[in-house]
Amino acid sequence: MIVVDSLLAQRQTEGRPVGLGLVGAGFMARGLINQVLNSTPGMQLVAVANRTPAKAHEAVTTAGGSPAAAESVADVDRLAAAGQVAVTDDPTLLTTSDRVDVIVDATGAVAFGAELALAAFAGGKHLVLLNAEVDATLGPLLATKADAAGVVYTGADGDQPAVQMNLIRFVRQIGLRPLVAGNIKGLQDPYRNPTTQEGFAKRWGQDPWMVTSFADGTKVSVEEALVANAAGFSVHRRGMLGRDHRGHVDELTGMYDVDELRALGGAVDYVVGSQPGPGIYVLGEHDDPKQQHYLELYKLGTGPLYSFYTPYHLCHFEVPITVARAALLGDPAIRPAGAPQVDVVTMAKTDLTAGTELDRPGGYHYYGEAERADVTHTDRLLPLGLAEGARLLRDVRKDEVIGYADVELPAGRLVDRLRAEQDELFFGSAAATSARPAAAGQN
Repeated sequence: MIVVDSLLAQRQTEGRPVGLGLVGAGFMARGLINQVLNSTPGMQLVAVANRTPAKAHEAVTTAGGSPAAAESVADVDRLAAAGQVAVTDDPTLLTTSDRVDVIVDATGAVAFGAELALAAFAGGKHLVLLNAEVDATLGPLLATKADAAGVVYTGADGDQPAVQMNLIRFVRQIGLRPLVAGNIKGLQDPYRNPTTQEGFAKRWGQDPWMVTSFADGTKVSVEEALVANAAGFSVHRRGMLGRDHRGHVDELTGMYDVDELRALGGAVDYVVGSQPGPGIYVLGEHDDPKQQHYLELYKLGTGPLYSFYTPYHLCHFEVPITVARAALLGDPAIRPAGAPQVDVVTMAKTDLTAGTELDRPGGYHYYGEAERADVTHTDRLLPLGLAEGARLLRDVRKDEVIGYADVELPAGRLVDRLRAEQDELFFGSAAATSARPAAAGQN
């Protein structure tokens, strides 16, 4: 989105930078803080909210900024006017400050992310998600609530879903019909856990649980669900096809059944080991023989599928582009297009006994797999985003899918009420209401 650079330059010249409020101070957030402070003229990091303010203070300091504690909205506004970065443990200071135009959720927490989204909309703030998990769980509903509030709801450039959606939009714009959108992975092992991934996480300064969610396939399922919901695509089967392919991504054009893809209306998928990694790919068709002639001349082959790919995704480097697109153009990088098409369901990572309280994604108890949303709803399967804190009512075998009937949900959670509202809105009934809630105080 090259026009963004001109718009930000204009804001810089006018002394009216786009105001960013960041929630979270983890690995990705630290990179984003550095990017905004040092490489994004026309944008101001107004405030950072984190449960542990000291971590936010350290991240801003490391990036060369000037952090200062804020206890009120007036503090945030005063510090912003002085060119400092407000640091707080209260995200409502960000959602209610006039200095903040856009909120970035970099937490990865579903229950908290749902609360933050509603607060952002109530405060008239655009919302950019580095929290794919809440988007996969509640995105179709949250998008409607953002529309009602007159704000932009979007995933972030740099994350693979938005990189895929940018490419899908390009392929459509030049006249092709995208039929596959996929992710190129280097590893897929559903039984990885924070213990097995601890060494890798320590080397890169990351959270072992987040690293595990990438290694065990949860994250790719979450990310491809977002693409499916934005593009109107489906999946071939639960878990997607997920081939091992060590060749170039262009070779994938001969590995799909085009008639099947057409019947699905397009599909999301991933491959393990393809080059160039760790990028993304989109395969499309063109029904005009004249344009097919040009595509062959331009070295894209003879069809029926043509390969397009981006050989990288640059995570936090690209997030400010999304912030600017939302604030200055009202243009989301990726958002659900309507009713959910693909969900992520909860699969037992090991044999689990009745009474087990499920841990969070990327842990020891379960992994996620992409599944058609209508199947998830009809079969009352437990969405991954609701699994944390649920208590098993029966023994569950390794690799068995977990359903609502198998768990007792924690009492009083907003995220469960919103999921029920989403089911009612798009399917006419709320599957989540049939799950047993825990008794008050039980958890």
